[in-house]
Amino acid sequence: MTKKLLALTFSSLLFLLSASAQTAPQTARQALLEMFFSKTPGTLEKHLPQATRAALRKAGTGSSPSMLDGLAGIMGQLSARGQQLQTFEAGPVLMSIEDPLAHTKFEITVERDDLRSSEDEIELSFHGYKDGETQTAGTKVRLTFTMKQEDGSWRLNDITVAVGVSLTDPAFLKTMATGMKAASTGSSPISASAPSPLAAMSAANEASAVGGVRTINTAEVSYVVTYPGHGFACALSELGGMGSGGGPNEHQAMLIDPRLAGGRKNGYVFALSGCDGNSASRYSVSAVPADPGSGTRAFCSDESAVIRFSLDGKAGSCLSAGKPLQ
Repeated sequence: MTKKLLALTFSSLLFLLSASAQTAPQTARQALLEMFFSKTPGTLEKHLPQATRAALRKAGTGSSPSMLDGLAGIMGQLSARGQQLQTFEAGPVLMSIEDPLAHTKFEITVERDDLRSSEDEIELSFHGYKDGETQTAGTKVRLTFTMKQEDGSWRLNDITVAVGVSLTDPAFLKTMATGMKAASTGSSPISASAPSPLAAMSAANEASAVGGVRTINTAEVSYVVTYPGHGFACALSELGGMGSGGGPNEHQAMLIDPRLAGGRKNGYVFALSGCDGNSASRYSVSAVPADPGSGTRAFCSDESAVIRFSLDGKAGSCLSAGKPLQ
C-alpha cells in the first residue's frame, strides 16, 4: 500500500512538473530566438507590435517586413551550407555557428538581459574565432533589442546598434605589432637591421588595412541586422554615406568613414566582392597595396570574420589561399 501511494505521489508530481513546464510563459529571449530562427511561417509578424502590423496591412504588404524576413533566411542559408548552427535559451551564448572544416566559429553572446516588468532589454555582442583565437579584436558591435509585452506576447519595439573600435585592446595591439614586425623583417621584402622610414610607413599602412578590413566586417554585421531584407552590403558605398545629409538607409548606412567607403585609405585599396544576389548571405572584402611602397601584404576576409593575408599583395591569392592572421 505504501509503495502504491509513493508511486502515485511521484507520478502526480511528474505530471504537475510537466504541466508547469508546458504552460510556462515564453521569455523575451525565447521570443527573440523564435523571431529569427523559427522555420514556422508568420513567426516574425507574430512578434511585431500591433501598430507595425497595422501599418503593414494598410500598406498592403500582407506579411511581415522583408527586412526582418531576410535575416531569418540568411541564418537558414548558413545552416544549409554545412555550418553547425545552435541557439540557446539560457546562458551567456545566444547563438553559435561553427564550421568544423574551416575551424571557425561565430558567436552572438548576451551582454545584458534587463527585465523590468513588461519590458526587457537584451544587449548582444558578436565574436569571431579561428582555431580558437579571436578574429574580432579591437571592434565592438552591440545590438540592443527592446522587447515589450503586448496582448500576452513579447513584441520587438526597438533595435539600437552601437559600433566601437578599441585602440587599447591587447589582441588588436598584437595584430598591429605583428604587421610592423613583418614589414621590417624577413617576412617582408622590406628588411634591414633597423626599421627604415619606408618600412615603418609600410607597417603602419598594413596595420591600418587590417583595421579597415575589421571595420568593414563589423559594419557588415550591423548592416545585415538593420537591413536583412537586403542581406550583406555588396558595395562599400552602401556602408558609407556620412556627411551626405539625410538619415541612414540601405543605400547609405553611415557605418564607415568616407575614405573607407570610397575604397582607398592609407595606401590601400579596399573592395567588396562575392555577393550572391538579393538578400546576400555572403560577401568577401579585400585590401591590397595601392603601390609597392604602400605595403607588401594583401588582407581579406568574409562573413566568417576571419582575417587572412597573402605575401604577394594580391586579392585573388588572399581570397583563395590566404593564411589566417595571427
